[in-house]
Amino acid sequence: MNDASGALPSIPEQGGGAIAPLGRGLQLANAPQFDVAALANGGEGSFNLREVWRLLFRWRWLIISTTVSAMLVALGVTLITVPLFRATVSLEISEPQVQVLANGQAGGGGGVAMRDPQYLPTQYGLLKSRDLVDRVVRKLNLASDPSIAPVNLGRDLRERAAGNMIAGGYSVNPVTGSRLINLTYVDTNPTRAAAVVNAFGDAFIASQLERRIGATAYARGFLQNRLVTTKKTLEVSEAALVRYAQQQGIVLLESGVGGGKEGGGGGGSGATLDSNSLIALNSALAAAESDRISAEQRYRQGQSASSGDVQRDSAIQALRSERSKLQADYDQRLNLYKPEFPAMVQLRAQIAAVDTQIRGQTTGIGRSLQSDYEAAVGRERALRGRVAQLRGSVLDVRERSIQYNILQREVDTNRVLYDALLQRFKEIGVAGGLGSTNVAVVDPAEVPRAPFSPKLFNSLFLALFVGLGIGVALAYLIEFIDDTVKAPEDVKSKLNVPVLGVVPVASKTETITEQLADPQSPVSEAYFSISAAIQFSTSGGPPRSLLVTSSQPAEGKSSSCYAIAQNFARLDRTVLLIDADMRKPSFYIEDPEKAATTGLSVLLTSETSLVSHVNATRTPNLFLLPSGRVPPNPAELLASVRMRVIIEEALSRFDMVIVDGPPVLGLADAPLLSSMCQATLLVVQSGAIRRPAIMNTITRLRSTGGHIIGAVLTKFDPKTSAYGYGYGYGYGYGYGYGYGKEKPKPGLEADNVRRRISLS
Repeated sequence: MNDASGALPSIPEQGGGAIAPLGRGLQLANAPQFDVAALANGGEGSFNLREVWRLLFRWRWLIISTTVSAMLVALGVTLITVPLFRATVSLEISEPQVQVLANGQAGGGGGVAMRDPQYLPTQYGLLKSRDLVDRVVRKLNLASDPSIAPVNLGRDLRERAAGNMIAGGYSVNPVTGSRLINLTYVDTNPTRAAAVVNAFGDAFIASQLERRIGATAYARGFLQNRLVTTKKTLEVSEAALVRYAQQQGIVLLESGVGGGKEGGGGGGSGATLDSNSLIALNSALAAAESDRISAEQRYRQGQSASSGDVQRDSAIQALRSERSKLQADYDQRLNLYKPEFPAMVQLRAQIAAVDTQIRGQTTGIGRSLQSDYEAAVGRERALRGRVAQLRGSVLDVRERSIQYNILQREVDTNRVLYDALLQRFKEIGVAGGLGSTNVAVVDPAEVPRAPFSPKLFNSLFLALFVGLGIGVALAYLIEFIDDTVKAPEDVKSKLNVPVLGVVPVASKTETITEQLADPQSPVSEAYFSISAAIQFSTSGGPPRSLLVTSSQPAEGKSSSCYAIAQNFARLDRTVLLIDADMRKPSFYIEDPEKAATTGLSVLLTSETSLVSHVNATRTPNLFLLPSGRVPPNPAELLASVRMRVIIEEALSRFDMVIVDGPPVLGLADAPLLSSMCQATLLVVQSGAIRRPAIMNTITRLRSTGGHIIGAVLTKFDPKTSAYGYGYGYGYGYGYGYGYGKEKPKPGLEADNVRRRISLS
């Protein structure tokens, strides 16, 4: 360090020595408007692909190890798992049909399928029934197989154990949209798998047949009992009908003989004798009445000579024809002969004889017509009397046939019922003998040639996805539990504080002083960026007094304070670095005697001037006020008016005052210093401090009136945070090495986190 660097700057004129109160009138250009609710909730979150990629990259080894472990487990399980064979039989179940038309009718003998939505689900349930499993066990004698059931158990227990094992590997899978059902059985023995599933199909068909035959036998027995009962009832009713007919003297003829029920009024199968006689006499009476009317008409007409019937009589007509011929012959001969001529007399005699015959014939016809008329009248009268007599008899029979008809209807009803039962009994007997079923085997099961499980490729593929899922879930779980601030985005979202810069993790082969001395190192580049951000943090340039603090120790606070002070000193600004951490100082001077008599603690307890305690450093324009001896009450000294006077005096002599304050949590020093400085810079170590602790720090600083201009994220590892280009590449660009490619510095020892910096 040259001599000029050791000269303290003179105090500029302040117009009577008055200095403006510190922390007042400072205009922060980039100071955000803080929302207490937003700070409490950590800011508004949204889905961010970059954040997802950062999380996956950060926990990539956890995800990879979880995935590899899952695949190794799947490989081991696959290799030790016993191979399983699956056999399948396909069945078709048709819906039952109902007879619509009787046999012998048009379309008779056909059926229509029932549309019962519960039919197929019922069949699925029957296929899964325990009875079907027991049938298969008994059919294949699986209870005697020692690989299925222990031989030391009883027969019932072995059958139950075999049934449980068979039921565990058996499944029913309906084919959607069809009447097909696939029965599947899984077993370690391929031959047994095919045999068992085929036995299930055969047993189900047999059970359907048995169920149908059993239902038919039950129906036959029921109908047979009903037939016996109905037959006895029919016989009793017929006997009662016959007894009543004998008691009442009712004689019935067949329906076709006497005209059915019209004459007798009975309700049985024929009519009585009186009703039949009445019907016959009534018909005869009608014919006799018609004959009587015809005879009367002929008789009335015969009484007249000009009766048409008499004139039209055949005998008379012949006589009249003969007379006409004789008369004509007579008239013809009269022209030749005289009337007395013998031939003429003979002709007149013949004509007279014919006239006599005509008169005799006419008289006989009249008497015959009268006799016919009188006979017709007598026959009609006799028939009327007989009809009247039979009418009374028929009415009497009808009155006595009321109960007879009741008994007859009962006989008819019993006979119809008996005939129907007998017909149904015959139909069931025929149907029961057919032995048909609506279940058919479509594809029988074949012995499987290869196991279906386990499959190595499928197991590894599934393990890959499961392992990735578990790994990603664990990563998100750890991220959810771990609420530390790890990246610049976390500072913005979780703390709602501007990020002024990010400092990468320092090399383990160089001290912070050596890295800051190299302007091409990533750490030096990072602090140059932070210093530039501080210059533009307010509208009037960089704040004249700046407090650098952190939440907890070892976050890089002192290193950041020294780097920022050094950068501003290189910008031809006189900078005073005050080590206000009097509990654990970070800066010291090499002269032991001077170190024991100077420092901030000595200055606070005395009235000496600031100049006597300020020390020049190797960096031009950078001066140090060390902390001095460790006092017993640092908080009381910093809270005194003397501390504010010291800062005011420093501002009157230096362009910028940077205060290295103690950590905030658990101490009252930093909030007090924050109220005395124009701005406060918060240092946050990446991935080390939890959000509640930092939020408590911010709250305490603001409660005393401190102005936080931003935060600096230190010890940031871009490799583990998946921010390679933005933070790792940027600081090392153009210098032949970047982050992760430090210059080899053989012989240099690794510096600890809280570096003690010599500024003599």
